[in-house]
Amino acid sequence: MGFLNKMERKFGKYAIQNLTFWLIGAWVLGFIIQITMPDVLQLLLLEPRMILQGQVWRIVSWLLIPPPVNILFLIFFLSCYYFIGISIEQAIGTFRYNVYLIGGILCSILGAFFLYGFYYLAKGVSVAGIGYYFSTQYITMSLFLAFAVIFPNIEFRLYFLIPIKAKWMGMVDVIWMVFMFIASNAAGRTAILASLMNFLIFFFTTRNYHRVSPKEIHRKQVYRQQMRQAQNITRHKCAICGRTERDGADLEFRFCSKCDGNYEYCQEHLFTHQHVKHN
Repeated sequence: MGFLNKMERKFGKYAIQNLTFWLIGAWVLGFIIQITMPDVLQLLLLEPRMILQGQVWRIVSWLLIPPPVNILFLIFFLSCYYFIGISIEQAIGTFRYNVYLIGGILCSILGAFFLYGFYYLAKGVSVAGIGYYFSTQYITMSLFLAFAVIFPNIEFRLYFLIPIKAKWMGMVDVIWMVFMFIASNAAGRTAILASLMNFLIFFFTTRNYHRVSPKEIHRKQVYRQQMRQAQNITRHKCAICGRTERDGADLEFRFCSKCDGNYEYCQEHLFTHQHVKHN
């Protein structure tokens, strides 16, 4: 976090406001291309082999390929993720949101080239088809997981009817991704891990591990013990009968001005006790 603070002070003025709007805009353009010119999508994939051959636009054009979503739920999907994006930005700040989102994109690009290099070194041939594994689907998941961590009790309406909290939906996404990670091949696993690396970094660097340290646990135990002892201490006690304020809410206590010393009595013994004299 200290490193991010330094980076924010130095480069925060260059952060892109409302970055989610531009991401949603790219998906809208991608949906239009998907409907009107579906063959063009092949030219937009994050394909390292083709990038190294000169098709450098693929480094960013893959962001135009929208996540798989039913066209009937398109408006709901886009508005939902716009809400998620601006909520995260407001919670962690524009600069950090830029780092989170752009960091996830860069991790995906690096993951694709790492996978390409691994296959090239292992098989000695230039492998194609890697771009099919890297998509914006996992980018949307990383956004939702961050939202679930920051706003765990926000409720969504599943199928517009069933209320469910963000933290439970996030848990379902985690279980699904773990299943996909296990069931997928090396390319699929690399794509999942690379595109979610920003969330893993965000999650583990924002946890408060101090609260589970042995020193902190001991401090809490001592505090609870002191609180239990403090609860047994009374403010008033009759010097004659020993009753305290815990023996009845209607009891009243007064100090006697004729006694030598601080002697307190309940109303029953205030006027009937024998005054204490030291001389």
